[in-house]
Amino acid sequence: MSGLTFLPIAGMPRVRPGDDLVEMLLSALRAGGMKLVAGDVVILCQKVVSKAEGRVVSLADVEPSPFARRLAAEGDKDSRVVEVVLRQTNRIVKMDQGHLIVETGPGWVCANAGVDESNGLAEDTVILLPADPDASARHLRERLQTASGESIAVIITDTFGRAWREGLLDVAL
Repeated sequence: MSGLTFLPIAGMPRVRPGDDLVEMLLSALRAGGMKLVAGDVVILCQKVVSKAEGRVVSLADVEPSPFARRLAAEGDKDSRVVEVVLRQTNRIVKMDQGHLIVETGPGWVCANAGVDESNGLAEDTVILLPADPDASARHLRERLQTASGESIAVIITDTFGRAWREGLLDVAL
């Protein structure tokens, strides 16, 4: 049989910093009567990987620079969030209408360095992209393969907007 089937893993609890994402995935698979088989591709959103890896910043611990304060005032933003964005930025590609399009450490060009303010954790926290998404995916794949005995793949994705255009797309990090 050929084709492509997408199956959600139901029953995943909310991921928090330090959680064992592999154990959570395997538990949810078992509870749903599912198991990994050779050739499966496990696709995880960046947010859960980042949370599990502790890539969460408490804004209470952030002291904005004068530059971040100025940019925040121009764009009606929280200066602490702007500071976190700047700390994740190698270079500013474009600043306009309160938007920051930047290049991140791994070379992604995206809005606000991928800093996520809608994270479902404590109110004054933001989530960063994984420091090395390829290493994260390799680590998760190795552990899932060991646990299942199957040859599988892992892809970490994130939703990217298109600056000053409508629409979103999901990309593999």
